Amino acid sequence: MAKSDRIDVYLVAGGKYHNIDYARLEILKLIAEQPRLKVEVGPDYGDIDAICAADFIVTYTCDVMPTAAQTERLCERVRNGGRWLALHGTNSILRFLDDGRVDCPRENPAFMELLGSQFLSHPPIQPYTVNITEPDHPLVTGLQPFTVDDELYLSEHHGEQTTLLHTHWNGKTEGFVEDDWETDTPRSCMYLRPYGAGEVLYLTLGHCRGKYDMQPHIEEYPEPEFGAWKTDEYYELLRRGIRWAMGTL
Repeated sequence: MAKSDRIDVYLVAGGKYHNIDYARLEILKLIAEQPRLKVEVGPDYGDIDAICAADFIVTYTCDVMPTAAQTERLCERVRNGGRWLALHGTNSILRFLDDGRVDCPRENPAFMELLGSQFLSHPPIQPYTVNITEPDHPLVTGLQPFTVDDELYLSEHHGEQTTLLHTHWNGKTEGFVEDDWETDTPRSCMYLRPYGAGEVLYLTLGHCRGKYDMQPHIEEYPEPEFGAWKTDEYYELLRRGIRWAMGTL
């Protein structure tokens, strides 16, 4: 039976040190606003057949990596015309060292090349201004600079991409192996990454953390964190990102 005008989406929502339950629910509520969308959900890339069969992919993860074979399938899917809305920690690999620092080893370069970046560090959570880099682009048109109290992602970037949102920060990020960020280079917060006939839209905003999400390192986290989820602008960016992935923006 033909699927008519149905659009299939696969949401990968899982990982460490974040309130994945909250993010998963909020993303599913936004997907539910689009009656053409039918969604499957998984915690990782294990069901790679279903992921690659979907019309587009959405991911909200932290330290969740596909295997080499799964990475190859994902690359093929996007290269052949797939779209992927990648959120927050999708590009993160984290290793807590004995000296207390966090390392972000380059263990899956093909995956990071596909996404267009790899997370390497962030300063302490603090307010910063998100600037509109390409104000005429439909993903951000009409938005004004806005402030978020969120993780500010400092990443290594790969390949061709168009930055849509950026911020500015420089300094040292104590606690990370890659701790020297003294340059005045604009820090990308949202970009488009063409890959073959397909494309990745990456939005780094959207940190959230609950009471038990730092176990076993911290038994109970003192205050819940909701980052950019507290702003109307973030929800608007997510809605537009979903419409972009549908091909209706």
